[in-house]
Amino acid sequence: MSTVTRGQIEQAIQGWTEPHLGRDLVSARSVREIVVEDGGAVTIHVGLGFPMSSAARQQLGGAVHERVSAIDGVTSVKVQVDCEVRAHGVHRSSDSVKGVKNIIAVASGKGGVGKSTCAVNLALALSAEGARVGILDADIYGPSQPRMLGISGKPDSPDGKSLQPMTNYDIQSMSAGYLIDEETPMIWRGPMATQALEQLLRETNWDDLDYLVVDMPPGTGDIQLTLSQKVPVSGAVIVTTPQDIALLDARKGLKMFEKVNVPVLGVVENMSTHICSQCGHEEHIFGEGGGARMAEQYDIDLLGSLPLDIRIREQADGGKPTVVADPDGALATSYREIARNIAARLSLQSEDSPSRFPKIVVENT
Repeated sequence: MSTVTRGQIEQAIQGWTEPHLGRDLVSARSVREIVVEDGGAVTIHVGLGFPMSSAARQQLGGAVHERVSAIDGVTSVKVQVDCEVRAHGVHRSSDSVKGVKNIIAVASGKGGVGKSTCAVNLALALSAEGARVGILDADIYGPSQPRMLGISGKPDSPDGKSLQPMTNYDIQSMSAGYLIDEETPMIWRGPMATQALEQLLRETNWDDLDYLVVDMPPGTGDIQLTLSQKVPVSGAVIVTTPQDIALLDARKGLKMFEKVNVPVLGVVENMSTHICSQCGHEEHIFGEGGGARMAEQYDIDLLGSLPLDIRIREQADGGKPTVVADPDGALATSYREIARNIAARLSLQSEDSPSRFPKIVVENT
């Protein structure tokens, strides 16, 4: 009879921190089953609440295998790693968006920080990890996702009321840019824009999405508040550059989500360094460490940093973003790491918990 105990195995697993969760698998409640057979054969079932490529799952399984194999009395170790994305932080069921499990808002306090490029690459990265993903272009006045995704034309409406999402690179998408000419300005007042956003969100026939990434317009105005208050946003991601001015506005975006009780999953520092296309020299032209300082100040996670690289701009402008243009390159790898961090942080939140969303009351202070 084996002398190896479940407690020994759990203790061994607790000695390793899963990098995307930021904690060990036991405290994250990701160890679903441990079986110890006579003779010291151990089988461990790990269940993750976020998508992970087969290569990443093998790496995780290897880390667990290494630690458990070192226990005296263990003769063999088998590790099974499964991924299942569930809905998190939804309001009441009447508020949920049909066909969507989780809504992730990608926001910034100001324009020009590369938020839209980050949003589309993160959506593509989540898809590359194995999730079903869509993207909603919430920038009614300046939609950019159609061009970045290389999509033209207008969406079909089979019943005259709802819209079929446009699809490319296995990503479902919807944008005001599909409904108007690219050079036609949207001269709408705030209420019209917010109503249009709600229609694009709720009247699109999203098809069984694990994640809907929402590319938010810059700022903290009507559209941002409408999305934050009326839509079951599971979590928000703040994109900033290291520049002090960008960080000031990023903090405003973070505070807005806090006020309307939308959890901030973390911050992405874009354009953290400039990489010269001629010689490869790396330089911190917008400052250094701003995203890390902001994360520390507000007790949130720094999800990752991305360089200012001409290829990112060229690939997005060409309708083939970095994650699909160069899927095995260093830049795509960075996007995929950040995407896993976002999904993992979201998976740690309670599932379908309406108590997290109290009624919003505006008080005079």
